[in-house]
Formats: sequence, C-alpha cells, structure tokens
Amino acid sequence: MMYGYIRVSSKDQNEDRQVIAMKDFGITEDLLFVDKQSGKDFNRPEYRRMLGTLRKEDVVVIKSIDRLGRNYDEILEQWRQITREIGADIVVLDMALLDTRNGRDLIGTLISDIVLQLLSYVAQTERENIRQRQKEGIEAAKARGVHLGRFPKETPVPFEVVALRWKRGEIPIREALRLLEISESCFYKRLKKVSLTEEDSYALLYESTP
Repeated sequence: MMYGYIRVSSKDQNEDRQVIAMKDFGITEDLLFVDKQSGKDFNRPEYRRMLGTLRKEDVVVIKSIDRLGRNYDEILEQWRQITREIGADIVVLDMALLDTRNGRDLIGTLISDIVLQLLSYVAQTERENIRQRQKEGIEAAKARGVHLGRFPKETPVPFEVVALRWKRGEIPIREALRLLEISESCFYKRLKKVSLTEEDSYALLYESTP
C-alpha cells in the first residue's frame, strides 16, 4: 500500500499544496493522513495512526523531508523507524534521490543516507535561521515602538453598553453575543477589563442603547 502523510503547523494553514502533490503522485484521498498542529513533538494522532497502519514494503510519501520532524535528530529517527524497524519505503517528492524503493543495494543505500543527512541538516539550519530572523525583526519593531500584540476586535455596538444591559438582566448572554459579534469566552475576558458601574455607564447606556 502507498500512503501519503501531510502536516501543516496550525489549523489556520492550508494543506492544499501538499494534497495536490499527493494526488498527482497517484495517492487517493482515503490513503492520506493529515495532521494540523505543531510538529514540536510526535504525539500527532494521524502520524501515529499511519505508523500503526504501515507494514513491510508499504510506501510513505511526503512532500518534503521536514514533514518527518523539526530537527536533524527527529528526521533521522523517524526515517530509521519507518525504513529499518517497519521495513517500509519512503518517497520524498521534493527530492528524487530520497526514494528508498530505488537502489536497494549497498551503494544506493549509502547515497540515500548521505543525501538524507545533508538535507536534514539543511532543514534544521534553515528553521534556526528563520527563528533568528523573526527574533531580530521583533526586537527591531519593539525598538521602533510598533505594537505587536493582537488588537481587540472592534464591535458594532459599544461593549460597555451591551455588557451593562446584560449585567442588569435586560438581555440574555446570547443576545449580548449577537449584538457584539464575539464569542462567549471573549465576552468574559473583556468583561474583566472594563468598569460597569452605574455612574460610569449611565449616560452611555441611554445614549447608545441598541
């Protein structure tokens, strides 16, 4: 059997590019394993499920070598587990030399291992460079006084007005959330940061009541 493994680092990222590459290689959607979470460890459910499915002479297809791990040691360990312990093959679409189905003799294996170690090192170095550039960029932005945090979502109705009406029992929480167009967790977080005394909000309440 030939399986495809896809990983994107968060639920906000799109896996379409990897899915298209897998389909072009001939892997159907029912044989794809997709994880949408950080690769900081390998407690990823779909990856673990794929490992449990693999049998000797099966094939794992990945788009690039860094889908196997986030550093040099992890990539080599996952490669070893799949190819040596399980006895399955690996195909890396972005690097034709990393296809363990080819060159099963000693020379072919040696070449594959050398390329793997080199690319794993390059992948880790690039990630470290990206993190360093991000750190330097953040420090430079802070030095310029740039705000880096997330700004509160603008709501169509003043938050204090709706929150005070909710506090007085004039509207239920569901109506408050509808008027503000925010989630319940966001409502309670913002509620902790505002003053809702009668004196502070009286005028606002009767001038702006939705």
